[in-house]
Amino acid sequence: MIDRRTSRELKTQAGTITGKTMNRLIHYKGYEVATAAQRLPNGLFAANLTIEKATATPSHAWSFDALDYFFDEEHALAYAFRWGRLWIDSHR
Repeated sequence: MIDRRTSRELKTQAGTITGKTMNRLIHYKGYEVATAAQRLPNGLFAANLTIEKATATPSHAWSFDALDYFFDEEHALAYAFRWGRLWIDSHR
């Protein structure tokens, strides 16, 4: 598991939100699951997720932004990872 903090922009219908993001990269059943918790201006954390097949050649990646919102950064990361596992299990 890899933890990183970066700045990131989240594009929404209301505009672009810039905030600090905590990222985690986890391997699950042949996929790389990159979860991110992005702190928003209102203090909540958006749970974001990118899923990519873990292969030697580049493949298609699926990205899901703002799956839900949380008061706690760790809850946002856990939710994104759980959502990603469910997505992988249902698409295999």
